Amino acid sequence: MSTDASTGASEDAVDDTAGEGYGAMLDTLDTAIAEAREKVESGRVYDADNEKVRIKWIRALAYTVNVRRQVTADRDLAELSERVDALEDAER
Repeated sequence: MSTDASTGASEDAVDDTAGEGYGAMLDTLDTAIAEAREKVESGRVYDADNEKVRIKWIRALAYTVNVRRQVTADRDLAELSERVDALEDAER
């Protein structure tokens, strides 16, 4: 929220890069979620060791889903912050 015009340009560049970063993170998390879900759903349990591995995949899936939720929330907050800043600038 600086009055310096050059500062705004660099902030826009950072915002664009951050947006791409969130997209890349979400794509990676979606891939990890799909793989973990496949391992959990298609796993055949023949013994206790396989069940332990399956439980670890379930934990990894739960953790990854939670991280994805957090990244999505961070992205949404960043977008809202940009919109608020734009509205404040428009009022001036």
